[in-house]
Amino acid sequence: MRKQPDGYRGRRRLPKLPSGRYFAVVTTALVGAAVVALGAGAVVPDSTDSSYGRDPSNVAMSVQDRLSAVDKANRSGNRPGPAAAVDQGAPDLWLLPLHCAYEITTLYAMRWGVFHYGVDLACPLGTPYYASHTGTVVVARWYGGFGNGIVLDNGNGIETIYGHASKLLVTEGQHVEAGQLLGLVGSTGYSTGNHLHYEIHVNGVPTDPMPFMLARGVDIPRHLEAASGGMVIM
Repeated sequence: MRKQPDGYRGRRRLPKLPSGRYFAVVTTALVGAAVVALGAGAVVPDSTDSSYGRDPSNVAMSVQDRLSAVDKANRSGNRPGPAAAVDQGAPDLWLLPLHCAYEITTLYAMRWGVFHYGVDLACPLGTPYYASHTGTVVVARWYGGFGNGIVLDNGNGIETIYGHASKLLVTEGQHVEAGQLLGLVGSTGYSTGNHLHYEIHVNGVPTDPMPFMLARGVDIPRHLEAASGGMVIM
């Protein structure tokens, strides 16, 4: 039994409100509760939304089908034009991390019962990969499941992660420009084949790389970037 603080003299009876004031207080409380309930209803996830509580069985859909669906969703609505252009300075420039004919093998989605927080770009062992944006190397070493991994601090709360390298060609603390060589593609760490795992975090939160990059003039599925003259359709 919880010990009562010193001076406790048992339950106290609250003063009785006059009937008129009592009615006003109760009415105000009920109206306030209704407003709060309506506001809460606006933010409660809809259980019928397929993106809420995603079923791991969705991984059965082919990557190409899912790419088409993601691409359609990314391009829906009236988006502004790409933020990156040839005549813009390096600090605003975003680029593809690979210059080869890569294949997207895994999306930012559920896979094998866990969420995959990036896109996997498959290409041959030893293929060079590059910084997609200017930044500072904060990690360039063995990085758990990423194997040989690189993390760039790109500023404004943005980090880009490059995983599974066969060889790292930058060091921690080094400043790199957009398009600068970072490493060579491999299959180190938690990997089943040669590919670049490309991941983006915004303020510490993983973010789908494809719409993020598309909004900055880089079309990962179509291998296009505005900075190299590609027609990136928003």
